[in-house]
Amino acid sequence: MDSLYLSFRYLCHNKIRTATLVACITLIAFLPLALDLLLEKSELQLMSRAVSTPLIVGAKGSGLDLSMNTLYFGSQVPELISMTASNAVMYTDLAVAVPMYIRFKARGFPIVGTSFDYFEFRNLVVEKGEMLTFLGDCLVGATAAKVLNLSPGSSLVSSPESLFDLTGVYPLKMKVKGVLKKTYTPDDLAVFVDLKTAWIIDGLGHGHKDVGKNQDPSVILKKTDQNIIANAKLFQHTEITDKNIDSFHFHGEDSTYPLTAVMAFPHDTKSKTILMGRYLSKQESHQIIQPKEIIEGLMQTVFRFKNILDAVILIVGFATLLAIVLVFSLSFRLRQREIQTIFRLGCRRRIMTYLLGSEIVLILSVSGLLCAGLLFLVGVYSDDLVRLLFIR
Repeated sequence: MDSLYLSFRYLCHNKIRTATLVACITLIAFLPLALDLLLEKSELQLMSRAVSTPLIVGAKGSGLDLSMNTLYFGSQVPELISMTASNAVMYTDLAVAVPMYIRFKARGFPIVGTSFDYFEFRNLVVEKGEMLTFLGDCLVGATAAKVLNLSPGSSLVSSPESLFDLTGVYPLKMKVKGVLKKTYTPDDLAVFVDLKTAWIIDGLGHGHKDVGKNQDPSVILKKTDQNIIANAKLFQHTEITDKNIDSFHFHGEDSTYPLTAVMAFPHDTKSKTILMGRYLSKQESHQIIQPKEIIEGLMQTVFRFKNILDAVILIVGFATLLAIVLVFSLSFRLRQREIQTIFRLGCRRRIMTYLLGSEIVLILSVSGLLCAGLLFLVGVYSDDLVRLLFIR
């Protein structure tokens, strides 16, 4: 105990030297352990999501972009397809088709346009409020609701794709119908709407004042007994209410409206094989992918980079260890007068060994506690860190 006390007082006296040693040892121990923890968490998140989604149909191109956008609501939007792709899957009677339109955001959180089947397949439950009922309603993930301070009855406005939107598409003020129960998946960070609401955000559907009751003659392009044609000056609603909901309408066929992807849930293995075979033709404009294979390939690449990083950390760690040994050796030389004083007081040589050993034990103990504390914090916030660092 005496040796520990003397060592403790010596380390407190040399604060900068002690803090430097503790920081070096803590970082060298923390970095590889934290990286392993985050990669393990990322693999669990990515693979569990991919395994639960058998097939995805989308435009031909990058399977990785398609998977990341559909499964994890990534910001890289794949080439758009149409509702025809969803109808084609549904008409085969081989799988349940879940159309997805993930293109817009609301205050930084992705807006996911989909059908009610999505909530069933993802086992999403409304914890507060109720399910979607009307155009303009939205459901908010647990984390998004907490960050944005939203509750049933609140409002949330969609964000424009660019600062200068020349297409005349106005942000939509959506009504928060409910908050979903926390699932610790990307669904917690999403804003869910039905497909028609997503298309209204895209400007494909709109509502406006009754042209016949309009008092501004500059709005009217042409007026006959049977029809009234207005120009773009006619006010468009940016909020869907009970009073104006009947004025909202769409132009064109539903089958031509855009999607980013279609998730397909086959009835059985045979249906899955047959459905995949239908997309093998070179003339087929769509591709069908198995997200599990795509994400497995991604994780293999990530782990290859991890091996390189581990090797770099090992080399740096060895260099740091040599530096620490050098520091202690120089410290021992600089403390010769102190050591001589200890010998003259009648202490044996092993007392000095105890003192140096106690210093090392104290430094390693403090570094170990700091490392454990940092790893605990990483574990607590691992889901958010994984999404920030690996998924986005």
